[in-house]
Amino acid sequence: MTSPFDIEEIFPQDAVGAVRLPRRQSGNAPQGLAVTLLADYTLRTRAWLPSAAITALLGEAGVSLGGARTAISRLTRRGVLESSRQGRNSSHRLTQPAAAHLSTGGSWIVSSASAPRPWEGWWTLIAFSLPQEENTQRRALRGQLRWLGYAPLFDGLWVSPDEFTEQARAQLAQVNLGAMTVFRARHVEFAAASGRNPVEAWDIPAIAAEYESFVGRWSMLLPRIRGGRVPGAEAVRARTEVMDTYRRFPTLDPQLPLQLLPSGWLRRRALEVFAAVYDGLAAAAEEHVQAVVARHADGARLGISAHTVADMLAGVRHGPSADVPAPLRRQ
Repeated sequence: MTSPFDIEEIFPQDAVGAVRLPRRQSGNAPQGLAVTLLADYTLRTRAWLPSAAITALLGEAGVSLGGARTAISRLTRRGVLESSRQGRNSSHRLTQPAAAHLSTGGSWIVSSASAPRPWEGWWTLIAFSLPQEENTQRRALRGQLRWLGYAPLFDGLWVSPDEFTEQARAQLAQVNLGAMTVFRARHVEFAAASGRNPVEAWDIPAIAAEYESFVGRWSMLLPRIRGGRVPGAEAVRARTEVMDTYRRFPTLDPQLPLQLLPSGWLRRRALEVFAAVYDGLAAAAEEHVQAVVARHADGARLGISAHTVADMLAGVRHGPSADVPAPLRRQ
């Protein structure tokens, strides 16, 4: 298991050219919702949740019973969840690798919009060559490059304004079976009509539209949150969805230097809105999750605790109750 999420979920039909934004669907992917849901309330403890409670919570988010069960099954096969069975009843929790990945990823998600770092105009370029018949390997390499913040300027040439890190070196070594060259360079303006600026590897207008849509939608909920007028079930749905949406931004907008971007870039504002929604709904959502789980298991708490943006930034740590036994289900 390399990631609890698939790169295709963020960049469907990955191909050379501009960034491909998420497909517009009537709802978010059940597997993504399930992972987000468990991480939001059990990441510290890796608490076991009855399958019936997970499907009930997903049902409140609009996922059908069959879709919820399929999502749980697939996440278990992928090594994101592990299961425990007592008679006909089953429970699930995050695996240790998935919890560690989500903890690191959560910190990355919220730190990506922190104060901008200085940039001296140097680009990292990665050129690679893979045989055309190596489609699976090509997709794996492109997916890894996207997670590392690179984008395709031309076929086989990917760019990033960041330095080439040891982490990038180690991760790319795991997926690259072809020829690869990494170098640092400055962009030289080319007056010809065919000239292309490296920043054009990203679809800046499309990313800006995603930010505008996010800020516009979730800002409308803030007055109700401040007034304590969001009931528990709605709080869980909104908190899960705002996380499941916001977590895509660090890959869509991989911390490009502000001098490369249009003025008024909404990266910071999007984080502020996300934090206000996510933290503002934490108490009501936690209480509701505890109540749903209590209906399906003996014991109301079971290590359920909503974490905050500050917790994510610090890196969520697993507590001493991480290996509590799976709960007994009420008959």
